[in-house]
Amino acid sequence: MNKKCVGCGALLQDTDISLDGYTSNIDNKLCERCFKIKNYGEYKNVIKDNNNFINILKSINENDLVILVMDLLNLPKDLSLIKENIKSNILVVLTKRDILPKVLYEEKLLNYIDNYKISYVDKIIVSSNKNYNFDNLIDKIKKYNKTKKVYVVGYTNAGKSTLINKIIYNYSDNKPEITTSMLPSTTLNSIEIKFDDNTTFIDTPGLLNEGSIENYVDVNMLKNINPKNSIKPITYQIKSRQYIVMENILKLEVSNNDINIFVSNNLKIDRFYKDKDIKDLVYEEVLVNNSEDLVIPGLGFIKFNKRETVRIAILPNVKVYTRKSLI
Repeated sequence: MNKKCVGCGALLQDTDISLDGYTSNIDNKLCERCFKIKNYGEYKNVIKDNNNFINILKSINENDLVILVMDLLNLPKDLSLIKENIKSNILVVLTKRDILPKVLYEEKLLNYIDNYKISYVDKIIVSSNKNYNFDNLIDKIKKYNKTKKVYVVGYTNAGKSTLINKIIYNYSDNKPEITTSMLPSTTLNSIEIKFDDNTTFIDTPGLLNEGSIENYVDVNMLKNINPKNSIKPITYQIKSRQYIVMENILKLEVSNNDINIFVSNNLKIDRFYKDKDIKDLVYEEVLVNNSEDLVIPGLGFIKFNKRETVRIAILPNVKVYTRKSLI
């Protein structure tokens, strides 16, 4: 019988160290990769595509409940793959409430989900770090769950595994064991986690966003990109041509605007009145309308209060875009 790593879902094997699921002892519960992530914080990048994710979505029974997990700081551009491949009831869970400022109205954040035009039975905002709203979440799961299987789906690094671990830890006698990290593609295959006699959660590999900056920076930068505490937005009132530089991963040229930057406060942000050359960045012009966000996937977003065509320099392959303002 093939055994799965309880941390990432990969099939355990002891024959090839370069392949997923390698362990020196086939009786181990964790593969070597998960063991190193959990005990040493070491991360081995794994290149995946969305085929496995799509196949899992297609296999979900229409009577099974699906929890769609979405990161409030990094909401996806669209949910087309979810809409095209899921036929069952969807409970939308917006995670990482503790990252956005407390003064924001949660009703507005919840209503923003309607812009995706996705059919759902209910929606809720939670924070796994703060145990916020989990009693209400459990009530909703029990209300809408018709079978013994609850699938947890979403983009990579949205907080799916952390959410399940917190549910198991808070409300079950079982021990949470799914490997979690700030790095993409930590979960490699579906993992079944028994909650009680009536419910089993199924953690799934994250849907990959090839345009996310998370795919193109090193581990040290990822640690800075992923906020650990509530974000304090940075506001600039710009009356002449100026240059906003974020580490060496982004440069924004703005002439006349009021902008609010929502990114991790661990990142160094500078403002210059003269252009600053940064190597290895790709330039593009983007028209941002008033009350729109300029979104940098995996990093955060910048709210613009006036219409302006801005020039942005970003790492190659990162796909920035605009959207109706979240805040």
